[in-house]
Amino acid sequence: MTKPATPPTPVEKLTYEQALTALEEVVTRLERGDVPLDESIGLYERGAALKARCEAMLSEAEMKVAQITKSADGALGTAPLPGA
Repeated sequence: MTKPATPPTPVEKLTYEQALTALEEVVTRLERGDVPLDESIGLYERGAALKARCEAMLSEAEMKVAQITKSADGALGTAPLPGA
């Protein structure tokens, strides 16, 4: 008797690296073309959620690293990170 498959970790609990790895696995499985249609749809939906998670985390990181400010003379620069 085989063990039931463990459900995947919820997307919102994954780190960026975990989400990216999971997305790569989804893409690889879909590209092989040997996944039944119902499973393909589920994989596609998880892939879309993983992509959105990665994009959101990258956007958040970009905002933390470079908080763009504009001085009175119009020059652009970066503001220090909070606590720095």
